[in-house]
Amino acid sequence: MTEPDFRERYPHWTMVTLRFSDQDSTGHINNVSFAAYVEAGRVAFGWEHTRPLLSDGQDLFVANVSIAYRRELRYPGSIEIGTGILKLGRSSMTLGHGVFRDGILAADAESVVVLVDRASAKSQPIEGTLRAALGADQLAVR
Repeated sequence: MTEPDFRERYPHWTMVTLRFSDQDSTGHINNVSFAAYVEAGRVAFGWEHTRPLLSDGQDLFVANVSIAYRRELRYPGSIEIGTGILKLGRSSMTLGHGVFRDGILAADAESVVVLVDRASAKSQPIEGTLRAALGADQLAVR
């Protein structure tokens, strides 16, 4: 059963091809590979929506990733990772991710990323143009 609104739930999409090496000894895609798929979605989202707005010396560091596995995946094939913002905090944001194959949810995940000054390695507030862009409704998970 496909999820009828899965494309509308996430504003950003990333396609990933499953690799033979993503499998474990039971023949299904290993749980560690799901973390790499979520990373692919998070990084693609960041390059499009945050990277252009960061000041020199700023970066986004991952603070937490959690994954709920819903269905197994098997090689070969491709998947789509939907990504959007669940929550915008003072210096962090929580991203929501859905890992789909043929419109069926295989896993959902959350990533917390923190805005950091690279020189001091300390968090800093999300402000100005970056906050305005990230707070826009079109980037939110629906």
